[in-house]
Amino acid sequence: MEVLINSDNNVESTVDFKNYFREDLKSSLSRFDNYVTRYEVFFSDESSNKETVNDHKCVIEARMKGRNPERVSDNGNTPKEAFDGAISKIKVVLDRVVDQQRGY
Repeated sequence: MEVLINSDNNVESTVDFKNYFREDLKSSLSRFDNYVTRYEVFFSDESSNKETVNDHKCVIEARMKGRNPERVSDNGNTPKEAFDGAISKIKVVLDRVVDQQRGY
C-alpha cells in the first residue's frame, strides 16, 4: 500500500512531518490494507492567516481495488486536528464500502 503526503505552500511539510502522518495513517487504517491500494493525503492552509480558526484542511483519498476513489476532508486549527477528523471520516466511509463488498 502506498501513502502519498502533499501540501500547499502555506503548510510546512518537512520529511518528519510527512513521515509522522504517513505512519499515523498506516496504523489507523491498517484493517483496510486488503482493500486499499493507495492513500493520498493533502494538507492546506486555507487562509494562511495565523488568527483564523479552522483554517487547516486535510483531504484523504483512498483508492480501492476495483472502485472509484473515496474522498473525505476535514478542517481544524492545526494540521493534526484536520488529519484526525479526516481519519475518523474515512474510517466510516471505508467500513461502509467494505461491508457492501462483503454483502452485509
